Order: sequence, then structure tokens, then C-alpha cells
Amino acid sequence: MTSDWSSRQQASEESDMQNFHACIDAHIHMDLYAEEERNELLKHAFSEGVEAVVAVSMHLDSAKVNHALARQYAGRVFLAYGFHPEQPIPESSQIDELFLWIRSRYEAGETFAIGEVGLPYYMRLEATEAGNDTFDEKPYLELLERFAELAAELDLPIVLHAVYEDADKACDILEKYGVRKAHFHWFKGSDAVIKRMADSGYMVSITPDVAYEEEIRQLVAQYPIEQLMVETDGPWPFEGPYEGRQTKPAMAADAAGHIASIKQKSAEQTAQLLLANTRRFYGL
Repeated sequence: MTSDWSSRQQASEESDMQNFHACIDAHIHMDLYAEEERNELLKHAFSEGVEAVVAVSMHLDSAKVNHALARQYAGRVFLAYGFHPEQPIPESSQIDELFLWIRSRYEAGETFAIGEVGLPYYMRLEATEAGNDTFDEKPYLELLERFAELAAELDLPIVLHAVYEDADKACDILEKYGVRKAHFHWFKGSDAVIKRMADSGYMVSITPDVAYEEEIRQLVAQYPIEQLMVETDGPWPFEGPYEGRQTKPAMAADAAGHIASIKQKSAEQTAQLLLANTRRFYGL
């Protein structure tokens, strides 16, 4: 039974490669893969034609893991340093340490983005559904303001986790500090906030769930293709045609193929445009 499944998976991956166009995975959590898997995953991705990955960080320890990987794969692993909002905020001293470390990397001449940062939509939703109406969002808003201020000061791109009504709050903060280079990953939201983001020139990255999620397909249809990128958010697992498969960077190329279909453009033309968008945004 296992060998049959492995054979089907191998055949599926070989079929995918026949239609592969070069891509950049614009959002992946390399540090969340098992340590023994990271090098093999990256080597395999680059051999498949993935040009680069943007490795986002969860916190300081995560940032340090990604930093080490970037030194090993110079020019192929682009870094983003931040604090993921879907977790409790630590003591202020730990946050200060993270900001000092980010500044030290900037002063050392390192190229990176700020991210992943944003607001805790899913954690807040879980608290509400559990009957906890006292969830305090204020510290997360304050932390996002601090990251936005830093991004503006250092003139760095910022990678955002901000969906639905949180996207409007994030846009307010970006506008307050004059941050123009913003990347909303795996975004979902209303038509009004989609228009607001598009008019502001913000980038949005699309995951492989565009293959089966109508909400994401509608987003692709509405958003300017010049402001789209592709990502996997690996190791997050996907459903539909990806059920039971490890999420890997090459799956970002699948998302590009679906974008091409929705936008009624050729797969090659679309892949090249999305690649150019990502290179331009991140300076790759």
C-alpha cells in the first residue's frame, strides 16, 4: 500500500516538473521544517528550478536559524526578520532584543525584509469561539506599529499576516508611517480592502490553495497581476491535489499555473511576470 502511494506521488511530481516554470517561493518557514530536512529540501528545490525562497521568521531564534541558512545558500535564501502574530507576545525585554538584533544585521550591511509580522486574526477568533471576549489586541497593534516604523526608517519591505478586517488596521498603520513596500501573504478580505491594497501598490502572494479555494481564485481575478507573487507558506500542508504531500517550494509554480488560467494568460508569460514581480519587490 505504501509503495503504491509512493509511486503515485512520484508520478504526480514528475508530471508537475514537465510543466514547471521557474519561480520564487515568496513566503516559506524554513525553520519550521525538521533540521535534518532543510538542506535536502533547499537543494532539491534549487535543482528543480526554484530560483530562490523568501524565508520569513517567527521570532529571534527563528531568525537566527534562517540567517544561518542564508549564509549557506547565498543569493538563494532571502531573509525576513520579525515576530509572527499568532502567538503570545513575550516580555518586552525579548522584543527589544529582537529589534536590536535586526538593527545589528542592518548595520552589518545585510539585505533583508521585516517579517512575518501582523495581527492575530485566527488566535483572536479562537478565543472568541471559546467564549473568551477579553482578548487584548492592543499589544499586537503596538508591536505592528513598531515594526512598521522600523521598516519605514530603514526603507525595508514588510511582510504581513493580516487578513479580513485586520487588513484595514494594517493598512492604517502602513499609511501612518509611510510604508509603501508591503507584501500581504495568503491574504483574504473584502472587495473594499482588496481595492484599497491594490490602489496602494501593495503586493499579495498566492498559495497552492488557489487550485481549490474559490475565495482565493476570486482574489486572483480581482488583483492586478503586476502586484502578485506566489508562495507556499511551507511547511503548511495543502488539501485537494496536494493531500498527503509535503509542501515544498516548487509547489509555488503550481500556483502560478492557476493564476495564468484565471487571468487567461499563457503559463510561461505568467510565470515570468510573477518572477519579475518578486525580484523587483525584494531586490533579488
